[in-house]
Amino acid sequence: MSTLTATKVLTDRINRIELSATMAITAESLKMKAAGIDMADFGAGEPHFNTPQHIKDAAIKAIENNFTRYTAVAGVPQVRQAIVDRHKADFASNYAVEECVFTAGGKLALFNAIQVLVDHGDEVILPVPYWVSFKDIIEYAGGKVVYVESDEAENFRITAKMIEAAITDRTKAIILNTPSNPSGAVVSPEDLEAIVRLAHKRGIYVLLDECYVYLNFTGAAVSGGSFTDCKEHVVVLGSLSKTYAMTGWRAGFALGPKQIIAAMSKLQSQSTSNTASMVQQASIAALTASQDCVTEMRADYIKLRDRILAGFKTIPGLTCTVPQGAFYVYPNVGAFIGKGGIKSASDLAAKLLTEAHVVTVPGEAFGTSEHIRLSYAVSGDVIDKGVERIREYLSKLD
Repeated sequence: MSTLTATKVLTDRINRIELSATMAITAESLKMKAAGIDMADFGAGEPHFNTPQHIKDAAIKAIENNFTRYTAVAGVPQVRQAIVDRHKADFASNYAVEECVFTAGGKLALFNAIQVLVDHGDEVILPVPYWVSFKDIIEYAGGKVVYVESDEAENFRITAKMIEAAITDRTKAIILNTPSNPSGAVVSPEDLEAIVRLAHKRGIYVLLDECYVYLNFTGAAVSGGSFTDCKEHVVVLGSLSKTYAMTGWRAGFALGPKQIIAAMSKLQSQSTSNTASMVQQASIAALTASQDCVTEMRADYIKLRDRILAGFKTIPGLTCTVPQGAFYVYPNVGAFIGKGGIKSASDLAAKLLTEAHVVTVPGEAFGTSEHIRLSYAVSGDVIDKGVERIREYLSKLD
């Protein structure tokens, strides 16, 4: 029997992607914690809040009422209606239930959307820095990533002019993540509308990752779905994970043209099928009850952002833009590369992990070479402890 090499055993498409950097960092930090090491963990993008009680109660009630069987692949009508109604109330969109699919997390919504829209050779415009999974999911589908570099001096701002300059005859889609993971940058309402209208005019799809849309600190939150006359070329990708502290529940959704949503549902029918039935009931509770919990969490994130930024100002050589949303900071550590044997941002992140016991994610995972990402969705005490450890470690480099 012949011996096959790994490249012959595995498909080309799986070899086009890498393990998620954030998941790899999380796995390593969990090992260190299990060994009894006290970690200041800024790695995973996960709210430090518990899921609100009324959401948990809805899931418990569903289980007690034996709502534990298969549902329609796209989700029960009630959860899709709740998504449509919430989005309409907050962003003046006008989606129908048939234009909504409920997915096992926002990442699955993104994955399925790209799989049904992007073919081999299609170009997808992606602003830099980008969330780690965007590039790999595009390449898994056979698409070509066209990067749009943002300017750190401009707070990583993305404009319609920048997007337009990247469009070619092969452009199939544009991905926008606003507020951004990792930088916290927000596309202005004016630029967002201009991008959506430009794409609609040229027959290009805008995939809007709105995972952090409710964690916008500018007071001017807007959705791409708000521009209802352009909805033919807009796919909104949403998640309850960050909004309602429901990361482990795996509750996401997509809103878009009926044909695209139907195709995503068809793909889902051959993979995950429906999202867990009790999660759907919990999601209905999250979407239809008072949104005070969202307002309270957003206010706390702003305080935590300001706290970690104040801490950074005590570290000579470390600079950082001011995030306008989400719950990440993306400091520039270029001043420390080349010191103390530090060869790169990845090297620095590894040393901070093993020597300072601070968990960060290197900027290379997000498309830049002089940054690290920290999630400040932690307690104030963790921020203070982590900043002190970073300050102490960096002060010893020469």
